[in-house]
Amino acid sequence: MPEAVTRDAERGLVPIALAVGLVIYVTVLRLVFGAHVELMPEETYYWNYSRHLDIGYLDHPPMVAWMIRAGTALLGHTALGVRIGAVLCGLITSVFVYRLTRNLYGRSSAALALALAQILPFFFLQGLLMTPDTPLTAAWAGSLYFLERALIGGKARAWWWAGLCLGLGMLSKYTIALLGLGALVYLIVDADARPWLRRVEPYAAAVLAFAIFSPVIVWNAEHHWASFAFQTARRLAGRPRFALPELIGAGIVLITPTGFAAAVRAVASRRGGPVDAEHRAAGRFLRIALLVPMSVFVLFSLRRQVKLDWTGAAWLAALPLIAFELVDAGRRGASAMRRVWRASMLPTIGVLCVAYPVGLYHLARGLPGLGYDRHIELLPVGWRQLGRRIDAVAERYRREHGQEPLVVGMDRYVIASELAFYGSGRPDPVADTTSGHLFGGMGLMYERWFPPNRQRGRTLLLVSLDRSSLEEAAVPAAAAALGPIRGGALTRDGHFIRDYYFRFAYDYRGPPAAR
Repeated sequence: MPEAVTRDAERGLVPIALAVGLVIYVTVLRLVFGAHVELMPEETYYWNYSRHLDIGYLDHPPMVAWMIRAGTALLGHTALGVRIGAVLCGLITSVFVYRLTRNLYGRSSAALALALAQILPFFFLQGLLMTPDTPLTAAWAGSLYFLERALIGGKARAWWWAGLCLGLGMLSKYTIALLGLGALVYLIVDADARPWLRRVEPYAAAVLAFAIFSPVIVWNAEHHWASFAFQTARRLAGRPRFALPELIGAGIVLITPTGFAAAVRAVASRRGGPVDAEHRAAGRFLRIALLVPMSVFVLFSLRRQVKLDWTGAAWLAALPLIAFELVDAGRRGASAMRRVWRASMLPTIGVLCVAYPVGLYHLARGLPGLGYDRHIELLPVGWRQLGRRIDAVAERYRREHGQEPLVVGMDRYVIASELAFYGSGRPDPVADTTSGHLFGGMGLMYERWFPPNRQRGRTLLLVSLDRSSLEEAAVPAAAAALGPIRGGALTRDGHFIRDYYFRFAYDYRGPPAAR
């Protein structure tokens, strides 16, 4: 091992014992608060996926649904049952990040990379919240590790494992295809890796990944390629918008300003690791694995809106570079700016270690004197209370009329998904809760689970966080009669969260455009 790597252990920023302690600390946080913080709207939407098990869905592949179904089979209808797969994925991600970084830059850099994979905001949340990004991130980390073993380590068998991880990633979220593109670019530009193009293993890995992904292709073929169209043509539709500043801002939020600055410095560094040929190849591999996906997102952002989480998993390739850059900044002769970045990392980790339990406690129990943002559609707060309130309204109607109303959340999926999960007072909330697509809007998978023509004649209980959505012209046009608008306030310990509204719509006739 080169002298520069041997000295790595002598100037480590985060000792391995501290990194392991951080993993234990973060895992305990995730288990404790994962059981007590209410589910995010996205999580309850994907929980509804798991109640309608399939090999594909409109807006994502099925892995998130399969994992939630397994978790709730193990731990029941609980928040932790939904999230236990995320905790496992967070640990898997960290193991692969540690082993990848140890292979390339030594144990001290690996210890810091392990800490970063646990504590940076995107990676912390992906080990807590159950979304498609959760299994994607674990599969991305595994793919990086095995691709490095194949391309840098020369291990032929690693291609099979890389194909497995890439296939599982494609079952999680389509964006991992960009990592496969990065591997192809590396094969083309690196002279030492180019001979793999004349061997069977890379192509066998691609075939294996394709085979694992094939259920999604089958689902799309049976549904007029709906998911592929949703993730391509729909993303390109609409008016052009310059969103590059938002993309940069997303990176700063996802890995903190300190991490983002260190990543930029590490990618731009001419050193990028020890100077022997093997480690020059390592730096090239990580940069390509990071920059190829990022280049696609940058090009997209020049004309279209981007989402906060899109680049999240791609930052995995930056973690070894950041870790080595910060560890190497401790050597003699390092510039003052590099030493400043190094010195800023431990306070960043410390602040996050305190901020996470405080923030999660506020979401779970509430902090004295501190209220909540009224936009609860973005927060896991107040949904259990709303579920109880709407259950009570539905129960009164059931007692008086002898039938179950269809609860309709008057947005795309947020209200419907939360009320389905927290509607424990109704006989079958999954079968009796849907979205506002019944009035002409978009309902994502609810459009397929609850076709409007099959709901004709039913009594609807419309629920909204915005009174105006219950007064729109499409509402009276789609029903024979309407009840009055009523509502109430959601609170916690005397703190106002926000108002909610509901009304009945009788004898549903279908959206006006369909008649």
